[in-house]
Amino acid sequence: MLSRVAANLYWLSRYVERSDGILRMLKINYASAQDSIHEFSWRPVIKLYTKLEDESLDKIEHDSRDVLLYMIAGKENPNSIINMITLARENARSVQDHITKDLWQCLNEYYHLIKDNKLISFLKKDDPISALDILIRQGMLYGGTAEATMERGEGTSFMNMGKYLERSIQSADILDVKFGTINNDPDLLTDTSYWKHLLLSLGGYELYLKTYRQGFEAENVLELVVLNNDFPRSVLYSVNQVAQHLERLRINNNISEIKEITMLIGRLESRIKYSTLTSIRQEGLHPYLYSIKKDLYDIGDALNVQYFAYS
Repeated sequence: MLSRVAANLYWLSRYVERSDGILRMLKINYASAQDSIHEFSWRPVIKLYTKLEDESLDKIEHDSRDVLLYMIAGKENPNSIINMITLARENARSVQDHITKDLWQCLNEYYHLIKDNKLISFLKKDDPISALDILIRQGMLYGGTAEATMERGEGTSFMNMGKYLERSIQSADILDVKFGTINNDPDLLTDTSYWKHLLLSLGGYELYLKTYRQGFEAENVLELVVLNNDFPRSVLYSVNQVAQHLERLRINNNISEIKEITMLIGRLESRIKYSTLTSIRQEGLHPYLYSIKKDLYDIGDALNVQYFAYS
């Protein structure tokens, strides 16, 4: 497979997955903003996903609808949903011979949905949660279509590496932001709705209730989202999936010179697998998640050099 084609498939998948992570982050923060008894600040989310200057950030920091419009439909925001789905569609257009017709149509529908003025009206006047749910469902439809229709070959391996690498970064980001907020408001530690919103946004609410019987506790949420290998959005599960698809590429293409990537992934896998809540607490959650994200970005850089000829 040409490196150009591989790169387009990889980034197509990363853009869609990143959009999904941002939408989920926006949903839990909007829900938290409605339940908050104090003035809610969107600053951590905006700083995480954008490079907005402090002066502009100050103007929208406490206005949920303005933040949603900027993050979803802001054409001047490189990480807005409309810009990322546009980039994903452009990547898909250039490799239409390598994806199924169903997948192209699904992504094309997503593109036209995000540009629909009705959606913007929802964000401005009606319930923004409805608009967010529509977009999240479209992303899930894309994921299901890719899973059901794509051939299990090189293309799918590159797409899945992109998807799971991005997903692990997004899950770590969500935890970092939500636990960081607790530092400013310790009462959230015992706020049931705060943790419920977070779990619902990740699709982990039902699994949490089946796994933990003692109610909502911050440490249990952390354990589920980072260390649980049965949860499809956990950091550990996602990193394991990146490793499996890299190994499939190696076997199918008889490639031997991927020692650096294999070492990076293996080291990260082991670190997460053998982490405990006690060791994470001793290191500090923010430094721990920061180092995990740094390793994930290093893996992405190594993939760029090895497969896509980007140095």
